Amino acid sequence: MAAPARHAHVSTRPRRPRGIRTRRAILRRAVALASLEGLESLTIGRLATELRMSKSGLFAHFGSKEELQYAAVETAAEIFADEVIRPTSGQAGVRRLRALCGHWFRYAELGALPGGCFFTAASLEFDDRPGRVRERIVELMQKWMERLERTIREAQEAGEVERAVDPRQVAFEIHALAMGANWRRRLFRDPTAFAKARRAIQARIDQMAGKERRRR
Repeated sequence: MAAPARHAHVSTRPRRPRGIRTRRAILRRAVALASLEGLESLTIGRLATELRMSKSGLFAHFGSKEELQYAAVETAAEIFADEVIRPTSGQAGVRRLRALCGHWFRYAELGALPGGCFFTAASLEFDDRPGRVRERIVELMQKWMERLERTIREAQEAGEVERAVDPRQVAFEIHALAMGANWRRRLFRDPTAFAKARRAIQARIDQMAGKERRRR
């Protein structure tokens, strides 16, 4: 992501491949650190200590704490897409809905990031903080909710889910269960949290699909 024009000390020249790779590696570490300690704790000084780099070296990539946090959110979104969304691209309807939920649980539970789901933590941390970082988190989470809703509507159009089902309501339920599982796993160290949420979500999907099957 290009730095805003207001940071005059940050170079706007196109980055060379080596510089791009270095920036990506830095941001991957930044996202991992933020998933454990919180996005607000992610500062240039803290990241410099983690990477054993100079602050001036990091300033060459990020001109401010906000710029670093924003870039970390963008990188977290790429990780989420790679782990959860892209693997389901060849599927549709109920099958894709199940796959999206399954991949989300694997992403959150099996260590794509050491602190679990980045966006669960960031959403709670920045829900009342004004600024562009919060706005971007809201935008990304809204797109995720819309993806769930759209997948349910596609299942309805394919005749897999009855028309009476409210896609927005079901998307809300699925998302709430998933976020609650991540919260309980991280706060209470409950090893059963994801399994409980997975069963509840699968039961809800079975209920939607089962009603339509019985109508045929």
